[in-house]
Amino acid sequence: MPEKDFNARNTDQQERVVAIDRVTKVVKGGKNMRFRAAVVVGDLKGNVGFGVSKSIEVPKAIRKAIEAAKKAQIRVKFLGTTIPHDIEGKYEASRVILKPARKGTGVIAGGAVRAVLELAGIKDVVAKSKGSSSPVNAARATIYALRSLLDQKTVESLRGVKISIYNTSERAVNYGDKIYANTGKGE
Repeated sequence: MPEKDFNARNTDQQERVVAIDRVTKVVKGGKNMRFRAAVVVGDLKGNVGFGVSKSIEVPKAIRKAIEAAKKAQIRVKFLGTTIPHDIEGKYEASRVILKPARKGTGVIAGGAVRAVLELAGIKDVVAKSKGSSSPVNAARATIYALRSLLDQKTVESLRGVKISIYNTSERAVNYGDKIYANTGKGE
């Protein structure tokens, strides 16, 4: 069996740098300066990951964050070009609410939330960020929300209603059900 080269670049993966920050650690002899990079990696086909890393140099921090994001990839469940149901993700003080949208709506989101949704391959979704505006926390809240999505059959069995794929003339059945993705931090 041929050996797998884990350092080879996967050509269908795309990367997007969400944030680069200068951070300092105060020590007895002064301050240690480093750079923190936050990166989203996805293949536009349902796999998406988020990674954060620090280093003395910016390119090295970005490279390490890309590797962390590739290791932390999740699989996203779709319903056509959108998500199957409303979902809310929480991480620390950030809350992200994702709602399915009709075909052709596009990704209505901003910042880190938009980067995660686009690289996951979701084409039609409406998102709202509340609480902390930190790009790292917003991206993590989005990842937790996407991880908690249920597939179409599970949603249909829970609601007792048949859900059709979204088209331009009708919206899928929505009774206001909310599913919370909570990390256990904060509340």
